[in-house]
Amino acid sequence: MPPGDLAAPEVIIVGGGPVGLTLALDLGRKGHRVVVLNRFDFIAAGSKAICFAKRSLDIMDRLGIGQRMIEKGVIWNLGKVFHSDAEDPLFQFDMLPVKDQKNPGFINIQQYYVEEYLVDALADYSNVDLRWGHEVVGLQHHDDSAAVTVRCAQGEYSITAPWVIAGDGSKSPMRQMLGLDFEGRVFEDNFLIADVKFTEDRPSERWFWFDPPFNGAGSALLHKQPDDVWRLDFQLGWDIDRDAAILPENVEPYVRGMIGDDVEFEEEWYSVYTFQCRRMRNFVHGRVIFIGDAAHLVSPFGARGCNGGIADADNLAWKLDLILNGDAAPNLIASYDYEAIVTADENILNSTRSTDFMTPKSTMSHVFRDAVLELAKDHQFARPFVNSGRLSTPVSYPQSPLTTPDADPWGGGVMPGSPALDAALGDGWLIDQLGDEFVLMTNGGGITCEGVRVLDLAEHENAAAVIERYGLTDGGAYLFRPDQYVAARWHSPSLDEVQRAFQTAKGARSGSIN
Repeated sequence: MPPGDLAAPEVIIVGGGPVGLTLALDLGRKGHRVVVLNRFDFIAAGSKAICFAKRSLDIMDRLGIGQRMIEKGVIWNLGKVFHSDAEDPLFQFDMLPVKDQKNPGFINIQQYYVEEYLVDALADYSNVDLRWGHEVVGLQHHDDSAAVTVRCAQGEYSITAPWVIAGDGSKSPMRQMLGLDFEGRVFEDNFLIADVKFTEDRPSERWFWFDPPFNGAGSALLHKQPDDVWRLDFQLGWDIDRDAAILPENVEPYVRGMIGDDVEFEEEWYSVYTFQCRRMRNFVHGRVIFIGDAAHLVSPFGARGCNGGIADADNLAWKLDLILNGDAAPNLIASYDYEAIVTADENILNSTRSTDFMTPKSTMSHVFRDAVLELAKDHQFARPFVNSGRLSTPVSYPQSPLTTPDADPWGGGVMPGSPALDAALGDGWLIDQLGDEFVLMTNGGGITCEGVRVLDLAEHENAAAVIERYGLTDGGAYLFRPDQYVAARWHSPSLDEVQRAFQTAKGARSGSIN
């Protein structure tokens, strides 16, 4: 092994993108020995993720870089949908319908900034060894570990760990080494991304057009990024010359059509992509676990790719932590396979519906889409049918083997299997009080449970918003997992009920995890 590396890692992460780095930081903060292998020796620029949803910001906030992302990023909550040459939008939508939360509905920030912030944060953890220019070229499975062969400037070496995480992107060499592939759809359409730089006072909103006059092929999208960079997205159709499509002289008419002839702009990055909605059949293969684009792909409209990958890392980190600490059995990892697949399927479903609406495949579907757009101008009932890329929202797991369903009816609140809903609490926010451990949030009642931290709202000032949003009566309680998902809730819990739900959330009482 090269000099200065980490001895006896507990986890090897293959891939140094935002998803792999998020997992590395989460595990590093928990004290685990982690090696990250990245075949590039630099942080790549280019047309990658820019939209980071509130759920991802909540996760990054817990990891210590959320505020830095928000300070650099462009905050937006409002989206507008236009049709044809109309100057006024068909309608607009709010990505933060429940107000008074710590983090905004969305920010736009270039992926390379997020990676830079993650790398900076990792520098504080000597137990995380980030290796640039180290490419995995071989993989071997063992009963209780996996080994990878790595090629770097100093030569080749082998390294073994109890768990190997494949976060090596959509073309995943790790997936190929195991002879695995994606299942799903590739859509017959291409889209041009033009990241351009210009200075103009435009609102921080998401603007989407159906059939704009400046793009006869179908749709277009405008997003503001930091540093006066704008993401412009144009539908091109299927039968195109992809190399010719990104030539500056061919991109300029699209850009000019959207922003006007009198605005000076500079090229930042041009690329063409094809819609895909695909995933692996399973994400866990022995001691090798797939995350992010290595496990699943969705079309960029809706910002579900990177946000979905960050959700993978968040879901996996606390489970690996319990296993590595001896607080849960290795079969808890099967719950990652279940929950991450539920998330991927939800994202794929929404992305597929968006793509089908934006790119009708038959005359009748085109007629239906145009009729919906026409009705949406004047009729509220038609607007929910307009699909310009349903944006990323957190996915719930009500049927997860880790979730304890309600024993009694609830008239509101947050259902088991759903992520926490933030609210003001004391001088701060509930999301900060939950942290990254098992928490029993009570409204009085005096219950305690070994291994679970108690957050008693009766002892906090300014708890009314939390009590209302969670539908908590006196003596009621919620059990949160370390990823701030609700594991169970009760109107009036007993200690035995809380202990059973706690064990279930750790996989100890689920016969379906094996």
